[in-house]
Amino acid sequence: MSDVLISASELADLLKTEPCVLIDTRNPDAYGAGHLPDAVNVHDIFTYLATSTPEGIAELKSKFAEAFGAAGLSGSETAVVYEQSMNSGFGQSCRGYYLLTMMGYPKVKVLHGGYDAWGAAGLPTTTDVPSPVKASFSIVPEAGEILIDAKTMLAAVGNPGIAILDVRDVDEWIGESSSPYGKDFCPRKGRIPGAVWLEWYRMMKPTAEGPRFKSKDEILAECATVGIGQGTPVYLYCFKGARASNTFLALKNAGVKDVRMYFGSWNEWSRDPSLPIEEGLPTATSVTSQAA
Repeated sequence: MSDVLISASELADLLKTEPCVLIDTRNPDAYGAGHLPDAVNVHDIFTYLATSTPEGIAELKSKFAEAFGAAGLSGSETAVVYEQSMNSGFGQSCRGYYLLTMMGYPKVKVLHGGYDAWGAAGLPTTTDVPSPVKASFSIVPEAGEILIDAKTMLAAVGNPGIAILDVRDVDEWIGESSSPYGKDFCPRKGRIPGAVWLEWYRMMKPTAEGPRFKSKDEILAECATVGIGQGTPVYLYCFKGARASNTFLALKNAGVKDVRMYFGSWNEWSRDPSLPIEEGLPTATSVTSQAA
């Protein structure tokens, strides 16, 4: 798992030795201004809002099987996903990694440091748009266990054996804002009851080259502050599964064995009035209830 992150120089070497499909998750304007040679633009990786109904999950899988197949992923190539930098796109490259992993794609890497790292290494970029040969993308159903639905998340509320981990920004966690798209984008503000909080930025640290993921031990130290160890089952959520994908990669890298994501996240949960929420400032009991 630790080899999911690939540096710019490692990627430059890999491209010479094995077939790869490069997936650029940035918006089309950024992609149009310059991208890695032969990279395919799949911005839907970031923008797509999923629901966790059976129909919603089926649609999610078929949509991205189509998109990844159109990008040329047949299963024999290494998929390499990138964004601008690790903290500028709300974890969008990691969302690509999560989607590919959730559908059972065998070889996935994330460019550590993103497009900025590639440019900083003096590696070539282009504005040419490739014409990939469409491939047949197969979905492995069992791989989907890392995606949980609202029912599964609801069943975890009040279960001390499962850590519900909220990785949203602080204004969302304390219920001042419903989303990164505006305070009132969703009908309800707050958090899933019993959740603990680690802002997604805490999985990374600044370096001279820009933000990079912390080491395994540093990530485990962050997790320990909310009672999560390598053996703790973790159910992640954010607003739509992008920032949580960044944390998903970090936790898997750090050896946390059972990490799943509620991909519908707050965008879905807040829109169903039958689902419970906690509002306002967290009380001490709700913050530490999972630490035991």
